[in-house]
Amino acid sequence: MIGGRQPLRGRKLGDRRVRVERPHAAYFRWSGKGVMTAKASASRPTTGFGSALATVRHALLGRPLASGEEIGERLSKKKALAIFSSDAISSSAYATEEILRVLILGGAAALAFGLEVAIAIAILLIVVAISYRQVCLAYPTGGGSYSVSKRNFGRNVSLIAASALLIDYVMTVAVSTTSAVEQITSAIPGLHDQRVVIGVAAIALITIGNLRGLREAGNIFAIPTYLFLGSAFLMIAIGAFRIVVGGEGGTFPPEVVAQAAKIPEQVTALLLLRAFAAGAVALTGTEAIATGVPAFQPPESKNAATTLAAMAALLGILFIGITFLAVNFGITHLEFPEKQTVISQVARRVYGDGSIPFYLFQAFTALLLFLAANTSFNAFPRLLAILAGDSHMPRQFAFRGDRLAFSYGIIALAVVASLLIVAFNGETHLLIPLYAVGVFIDFTISQAGMIRHWLRERPAGWQRRLAINAFGCTLTAIVAVVVTYAKWPASAIVLVLIPSLVLLMLGIRRQYEGQATELHVREDIVFAGPNREQRAVVPVNGINRAVVQAVTFARTVAQDVRAVYVTEDAADAEAMRRRWEQQLPGVPLVIVESPYRAIVEPFIAYLDVLDETWPPDREAPVTIVVLPEYVAKRWWDRVLYNQTAKRLKAAIVGRDHTVIADVPYRRDH
Repeated sequence: MIGGRQPLRGRKLGDRRVRVERPHAAYFRWSGKGVMTAKASASRPTTGFGSALATVRHALLGRPLASGEEIGERLSKKKALAIFSSDAISSSAYATEEILRVLILGGAAALAFGLEVAIAIAILLIVVAISYRQVCLAYPTGGGSYSVSKRNFGRNVSLIAASALLIDYVMTVAVSTTSAVEQITSAIPGLHDQRVVIGVAAIALITIGNLRGLREAGNIFAIPTYLFLGSAFLMIAIGAFRIVVGGEGGTFPPEVVAQAAKIPEQVTALLLLRAFAAGAVALTGTEAIATGVPAFQPPESKNAATTLAAMAALLGILFIGITFLAVNFGITHLEFPEKQTVISQVARRVYGDGSIPFYLFQAFTALLLFLAANTSFNAFPRLLAILAGDSHMPRQFAFRGDRLAFSYGIIALAVVASLLIVAFNGETHLLIPLYAVGVFIDFTISQAGMIRHWLRERPAGWQRRLAINAFGCTLTAIVAVVVTYAKWPASAIVLVLIPSLVLLMLGIRRQYEGQATELHVREDIVFAGPNREQRAVVPVNGINRAVVQAVTFARTVAQDVRAVYVTEDAADAEAMRRRWEQQLPGVPLVIVESPYRAIVEPFIAYLDVLDETWPPDREAPVTIVVLPEYVAKRWWDRVLYNQTAKRLKAAIVGRDHTVIADVPYRRDH
């Protein structure tokens, strides 16, 4: 016991019960089910704000999960499709619009090429999906292109792939969220001015859902994903029937038909390339499944590959179907008198303006787009955790929270994406130019890595797999150049960010390596025990229970104990000395005069004097500065206490052969 403190016997620790097994053992162990088994008496109960915060956290996030429960948090293929594919599937809501935004620059007649561009992008999607199936099967530990390039090309190339992916994941959250808000404002124009607030609030809710864990997120996000798929396929079927059977096709305005003969003059190859680059955002999110293979139920690789194939098929049908309807109904985006997205206009045409099915479809689309950000909320933190495990990111990103989610990565993604939405005023079209550049760079690096993998490993059937990845690498490399060129100068921002992130990650690794070198202990050294003298110095501000407890503790760790009282008042110092000698005999009190009313500097000067007066023929002792601290009962009171102790701590940290010991005192000690 320290300062008369009693062991914890049946006391509450916040909202948990404490049971003592061995009061003098070394640690506590919490079962995670509301009971903490105490194996020491050194912890104190959590009360006030800390307890309230814990209660709120448990209500929002659920009970903590033990590490052994991780396998129960794995995803089935149905839930994984909702979580990891929502980004790619939802891109069908805005990819068509991006194509038409570019083609309209060539005149209304150029819109007729929208379907051909969509088909070309769908073919690219098939190639990329087949290529990434090979990644899922060859690298079941996850990490996607980062793991592939690290294994086959080394550190620097893998960091380029990781940087491109991290940027793309952040952009996915921002673009999906702003696009979702646009679906809402297309149905309810009065909310247009609140789009930034709605977007940031949506990210906050998605963050809470992901902090609850993967399985919880799957339960939350599966329903909106499948509702959108059902309503979108129904819309495509009804619209296609009207066009093909009902003859509603060819409804372009008369001026479009009149310009048909001029199409070769107005639609240049460059315009088509720009439209292709704009619509290539449909492929973003394709790599997320390869990154998150460990999140699947066993057999992980096979289930991930199957889910990836299903995602590609669904996205291809949706993308071509929506573009087919938009082109044949003569639809393009509208900015005035009120903004209307292409997909909302298609839904109006098929379901009827103001009808219940129309509003339901808009609601499902908005929900899916909000939740499409969830793909990044699963893949981004997992990639950060892998990078942190390799010492390229702060190690906090590798820690799992109470619900086995990578909490720090989830929160970091939410903050950065929210800042982007605020900076770009919630406008999807302003964010799109920054999108998809990084992902095609990543696709290319990944496929190149797989080529080297097959050439080195040469398992059964490696020639066929090599051909698949070689074709995919060639195609994605060409598209990467096209997308970068077509989106210039916005793409230049991404090309600057990628090497900047690489340099940052290399710097973090150098820092960790330097720390490891400093802390390294050779295996041939034997430490027999303490061989240096110790002395304890206790800064005091008077005689009170916190000071008495600190002095009592100091006596247990050193024989040479002295208290230091800094004051500017000689009379006060003398009164303090008389009382000290009467109540704490045996512990010398050192009075340090401070005519300029400073406290920290005179105390540090006294420590310097101690060091200087130590005999030069003896090894300098370890100085333990014991800081008495009063623990306020309420969180709002904490600003009133311990400010001097904090300043002392900041001044002492890093001082040679000096350590700091905090001795907290609570009112109930």
